[in-house]
Amino acid sequence: MRLPLNPRIAARMSLGLAALAAGLAIPAPAQQPAPDAPAAAAPTRAPDAPALPAWPRPAFTADGVAHVPAFDLPPSQLSSPEAQAFQKLRARMPAMVPGGGNTPIAVERQRLAAMLGPQAEAMRKLYPVDVEETAIAGIPVRIVTPHGRKPDPARVLINVHGGAFTTCWEACSLLESVPVAALGGYRVVSVNYRMAPEARHPSGIEDTVAVYRELLKRYPPRRIGLYGCSAGGALTAQIAAWLPAHKLPQVGAAGIFGAGGVRFMAGDSAWIAASTDGSFPPPVLGDGKPKADMTHGYFAGADMNDPVISPALHADVIARFPPTLIITGTRAMDMSPAVVTNSALIKAGVPSTLIVGEGMGHCYIYQHQLPEARDAHAAIVAFFRRNLN
Repeated sequence: MRLPLNPRIAARMSLGLAALAAGLAIPAPAQQPAPDAPAAAAPTRAPDAPALPAWPRPAFTADGVAHVPAFDLPPSQLSSPEAQAFQKLRARMPAMVPGGGNTPIAVERQRLAAMLGPQAEAMRKLYPVDVEETAIAGIPVRIVTPHGRKPDPARVLINVHGGAFTTCWEACSLLESVPVAALGGYRVVSVNYRMAPEARHPSGIEDTVAVYRELLKRYPPRRIGLYGCSAGGALTAQIAAWLPAHKLPQVGAAGIFGAGGVRFMAGDSAWIAASTDGSFPPPVLGDGKPKADMTHGYFAGADMNDPVISPALHADVIARFPPTLIITGTRAMDMSPAVVTNSALIKAGVPSTLIVGEGMGHCYIYQHQLPEARDAHAAIVAFFRRNLN
């Protein structure tokens, strides 16, 4: 099924295609011949063979830094026509810079809700659902169920929404919950956890775990799934680390989307994304100063290498994870954390599936117009059905 792109909705979205996280190949050092070995013949080529074209190559310094020349990055020919068309629309989109500076948080929340609201409504038209606003264990939640049919009575999913630990409850909760509830026939409980600047880590974990404790009264842990995108993906990994450490049963399966089990803005993809996509700044700005904190101090005073915040850095912690699905994209600033987390899970013997969308950016599952996003929605549903048994 091919859906037409709506330029007006696309232009209002703040989460566009992100970075191309591609490594740079470093040539191997030349082998020194043995003292008595004959000199190697110079490489030859046929007289009529074309010479290799010259191209701007990176310069490497003694500290290991690659100084990358400017280059033009076209839409990926391996992505869908819809994705290539969306990439072209970016020429008409206003430049968006994530918050974390002097913008009042209330303004940021209102602005993001207005920008992503049409996308959430379009998602609900494609995937009909019923939405109930309520509370569980005193925590505000949104229960999303398939419209016109009873949800799966044996399984339940917990969603922790994205939004940099500061915003996007209104829209991101729906963008993440609606397709999974409708396609899978699941009851999805989306948690409106406390965010910064009003709260600090581990508030998001504590609120979600409070909801989980209540659901354990109705469902065995092996029938409860947990997932989220962006900040919600990071929270999913943190909760999967938190539960065993606090003597609570592990969830049956986890979905880490647009994130990894290590801190954000770490690894190659954070640097490459800043220059090829521009949706997120680099870890360090050109003047050497750290970028503004998009989380508004959510992790203030915390050790970002802590086993709960970055469980993929701790083999004993990630070994206790449930089966995990990780979704990222080749142009996403979160690709490096996703890859590192997948590798750590495999090394620990934990079943892990990594989906890397070609030409896709941060949380591309929000863009229902793209076949790649709809494929991801189907994969999420199949993953939980396969593992929550």
